Amino acid sequence: MSITAQRKGRAADTEAVLPEEWRSARSLGLSRSEIDRALATGQLVRVRRGRYLPAAAHPDLLTAAELGCRLDCVSLLRLLGVFVLDRHPLHVNARVGSSRLPPAPDHVVRHWRDDDDPATSVVADLISALAQACRCQEPRAAVATLDSAWHQLLIDGEDVAEIFRRLPRRYRRLRALLDPSAESGAETLLRLILRAIGCRFETQVDIAGVGRVDFLVEGWLIIECDSEAHHSGWDAQKRDRRRDLAAAAQGYTTVRPLAEDVFHHRDRLMQQLRAVVTNRPAR
Repeated sequence: MSITAQRKGRAADTEAVLPEEWRSARSLGLSRSEIDRALATGQLVRVRRGRYLPAAAHPDLLTAAELGCRLDCVSLLRLLGVFVLDRHPLHVNARVGSSRLPPAPDHVVRHWRDDDDPATSVVADLISALAQACRCQEPRAAVATLDSAWHQLLIDGEDVAEIFRRLPRRYRRLRALLDPSAESGAETLLRLILRAIGCRFETQVDIAGVGRVDFLVEGWLIIECDSEAHHSGWDAQKRDRRRDLAAAAQGYTTVRPLAEDVFHHRDRLMQQLRAVVTNRPAR
């Protein structure tokens, strides 16, 4: 069920998707006596009046709660495993009109906004956090973040529509760029590069004798998005080389841009890929 659909019956509780060892006493449904016992044993800590978190909770959750806020935007999304392109300061959400809040340190970005989720939650509403992340990132990074959340089934098409309803009209052009089949942030960003080049391409293509490839460009060029996490070991490299050779035997050319170049050297990579596509080797 989509988060938007859940709201029709009750406010969506994003905190429910956190690991249990990070969730607040409220989210876990602890009674007053259970909270007191957990405080006495050091399992819970009191971060502010009426707010209790496990001592083992992520430091970002503890910091947000100590500020009288909730973890929000790119900080919350990264914690949930959603792709966020760059490192950011800690982003938190404070409800409009909140008083007696301590001043935010220089490394904290505070977003003033009212959400539909429970006021005692230690994390912001996911839909609002995603909409805020679109504002706080460059467009291509925002697309990659939304793709990631959608691919992981944290949201669905109805939720995506709600996100764009909460954004200014100028963001609506990003909607047509989304593709929840993207399996990584690098894949989304490379897809946007290929769109900008203007070449014909398919994603997640199965090739007999080779397997599934990330991109097949102009029917002959295979592009694979390599990251250190999945391609650094020797076993992975042997598998990749065998796949490349099997593809070459069928007339395909394979290139493997580094994820760091996809992330941080977009213009140079675009120029290089345009040259590869334009200068197809003679058959």
